[in-house]
Amino acid sequence: MLRALSSELALGGVGWWSLDPGPLIPVIAGAVGYALRARTLARRGRPVPPARVAWFATGIVLLLVALVSPLDRLGEERVFYLHMAQHLLLADLAPLAIVLGLDGPLLRPLLALSPIRRLRVLGHPLIALPVWAVDLWAWHTPPLYQATLAHAGVHALEHSLFFLTGALAWAAVVEPLPGPAWLGAAWKAAYVLVMRVVSGTLATVLIFSGQAFYPDYATGERLWGISPLTDQRIGGGLMLVEGAIVTAVMFSWLFLRWTREAELRQQLIEAGHAPAVAARAARYGRSAVARSVPGVRG
Repeated sequence: MLRALSSELALGGVGWWSLDPGPLIPVIAGAVGYALRARTLARRGRPVPPARVAWFATGIVLLLVALVSPLDRLGEERVFYLHMAQHLLLADLAPLAIVLGLDGPLLRPLLALSPIRRLRVLGHPLIALPVWAVDLWAWHTPPLYQATLAHAGVHALEHSLFFLTGALAWAAVVEPLPGPAWLGAAWKAAYVLVMRVVSGTLATVLIFSGQAFYPDYATGERLWGISPLTDQRIGGGLMLVEGAIVTAVMFSWLFLRWTREAELRQQLIEAGHAPAVAARAARYGRSAVARSVPGVRG
């Protein structure tokens, strides 16, 4: 398989890289918009933290790898498991990185748009999670999946929905904007666990099914010397391993965040603030109340 991949890339050269403006324009527009907004905030004395900028830049790089690198064409024309790698970038890793790079001040110009305000309801965790789950499973059903391979427009829609539903799902955990008061660290951990059960179940079906679901890869699989079932099982294995790693990282992040919030909340209560006010200030860390504790930035 590695020899086949090396041969394909050597023969394809730069032709395997795509300059299709369809996927490139929104990614570049998002990066430029972010840079302009970050510059505006810096001029106002509210610079975006470097870590946040780094996360957003990582998300942009992951999107470009998924959409314009040889991964796109090889995954579409050759083998399923490379297409699955592309889906993991588009639906999970890139949305998570992008969301980690956002916050309220950065999003304010978008939130001022009436259509965006009306769509904010989709970011509620009880809506974002099932929408993400349905989208993930629906596009991997054989009829829809085969349609994406046959029609460029359907494929573009699939990629757009993967990213958008992934970003909404992760936004409920990362909270670039304040979420429901009840969604504390424990509920967020449960939320992440449900995400992994959903994707892990799909991965398990792909790994242990005795049937190959996507016959359109037959030509590419013969060229690469891999059986359809092996190809499918590798793709399911990639999904399972990626999900396990992301879950472990997110659990660690949530634990560290919970301990920090608990410590700050106690400091605020001891400073005389009401428990509810202290809890919200500790959770978001940018309230004027939080600034009453030395060492806490607003």
